[in-house]
Amino acid sequence: MSESLIYHEEPVEWRVSRGLVAYPDAVAQMEARAKAIATGEAGEMIWLLEHPPLYSAGTSARLTDLVDPNRFDVFESGRGGQYTYHGPGQRVAYVMLDLRKRSRDVGLFVRTLEQWIIETLAEFDVTAERRCGRVGVWVEHSDGREEKIAAIGIRLKKWVSFHGIAINVSPDISHFEGIVPCGISEHGVTSLSALGKNIEMAQLDDKLRQNFERLFGPIPSA
Repeated sequence: MSESLIYHEEPVEWRVSRGLVAYPDAVAQMEARAKAIATGEAGEMIWLLEHPPLYSAGTSARLTDLVDPNRFDVFESGRGGQYTYHGPGQRVAYVMLDLRKRSRDVGLFVRTLEQWIIETLAEFDVTAERRCGRVGVWVEHSDGREEKIAAIGIRLKKWVSFHGIAINVSPDISHFEGIVPCGISEHGVTSLSALGKNIEMAQLDDKLRQNFERLFGPIPSA
């Protein structure tokens, strides 16, 4: 990627949680880590996990997009964006990076996150693309339909990022029906499994790790 100005030479901690992590606990840990990164008390970290079924509201969320408020717990997230769904079968990657040491270019940061997803999905023969005016990563079917396969929602505080990306591996797609995902009603949502890709989470994690290191910088050896 010609614009990979996000690269940083110091290792980034790579953490993978097994089981389902409660959303409030994850947010509290993220916020604490981001604060510690900002003060120099901790290093950068990528945290891979899954959540129980929930809806998360970004700072631009419209109440009218919460179609079924009683279906799952709803949390105010503080990240950018609108409503999104998290749940089992979806790989969430929380990205806690210090952009003071990389590039204070938010647009470049988001594009690099998109590229990370695009290049990772390509490892599984899935062609994923950006769409102008629509944050996230999309796939186009042979009939021209476009569906979202990955979402991006970040927050910056003192130029340290938190929140991150969510890739649909094998979630229950019907769970997205309780919201208008990211405020976009004219396009649907898909997953790797819906595209016929039966991929274990560990396989995706391995490719995420490899592509992250190339785009963002080194991580410690396993």
